[in-house]
Amino acid sequence: MKGQVFKIHSDFYYVNFENKIYECKMREILKKQKAKILVGDFVEFDFINDKSAVIQKILPRINYLTRPSVANISQVVIVSAVKQPDLDLEQLDRYICFAKYHNIKTRLCFNKNDLSKDDKIIEEVFSIYEPLGFDIIFTSALENIGIDDFKEILVGETTVFCGNSGVGKSSLINSVFPELNLKTKDVSEKTLRGTHTTRHCEICEADNIRIIDTPGFSNLKFDFIMPNDLCLLFDDISKYSKHCKFRDCTHTNEIGCEVVAHIHDIAPSRYESYKKFLEEAIQFKERIKNEGNKKEAFLKTSHNKNFAKISIQKRQTSRNNVKQQIYKDIQDE
Repeated sequence: MKGQVFKIHSDFYYVNFENKIYECKMREILKKQKAKILVGDFVEFDFINDKSAVIQKILPRINYLTRPSVANISQVVIVSAVKQPDLDLEQLDRYICFAKYHNIKTRLCFNKNDLSKDDKIIEEVFSIYEPLGFDIIFTSALENIGIDDFKEILVGETTVFCGNSGVGKSSLINSVFPELNLKTKDVSEKTLRGTHTTRHCEICEADNIRIIDTPGFSNLKFDFIMPNDLCLLFDDISKYSKHCKFRDCTHTNEIGCEVVAHIHDIAPSRYESYKKFLEEAIQFKERIKNEGNKKEAFLKTSHNKNFAKISIQKRQTSRNNVKQQIYKDIQDE
């Protein structure tokens, strides 16, 4: 049977098949192949007995995100809070670039609009992100402000929410699906930061709207990309960078850099985010240069199928056993 994983808890995978939920385990061969099942994956599963089912195969993905770990989505909605916690433009740019890296349509939602009495924040957001082509929605889950517009961008889509803890992702889902009554928490008065409420990814579905609720996270670094490729994640920088004098330009202080020449046409917060991410990318490049990036493969491919590969250490042990057996046979003779 073919179904979709809508929730993962511990070692159990909950698969939706014809509006029924089946609790499944992963087949042992998939574990040996280091396969990773994500929420949103379409899988083939079978029954072992009346109570137990096992996932036999992971079907090809349309796309995926590593953080949060989800697959087969049509858009990302990045949820930020206008207040409590305060709006963090650098963190917002991290989410935007991460979605851009995975080539997934992105929309921006700024929640808790009822807490802000300062229109400067709204003006700043529109001045920075509207020229970049983003759909921007301001909402208040508490006061039910902007919820109708928010629902419109969700209809017919499989949407994953990204954002820090405490920005109101679960509250927004409760506004869309009141019957779910997801658990919510207030921002910590001591740290002024959100506390973790959602513990795992889960698909919520009704009225042609599919939302994947995810735990909040902020520890997202660009330690997986080369410095020269980073500017491609910034549309407002890449349109100038392709005209730079040098191919390895970092777009910070080089002579003949088109980005530096047009620095006043780029929002200061966006350029600061770029320089911060660039430091992380440079550190990544230095690390793989010094340590090397060669790793022994755990899989081998034959006839378009993946098989678990015996490690070097185990292969050497096996060879030693063979040699010992040969010497023993010679002595016996």
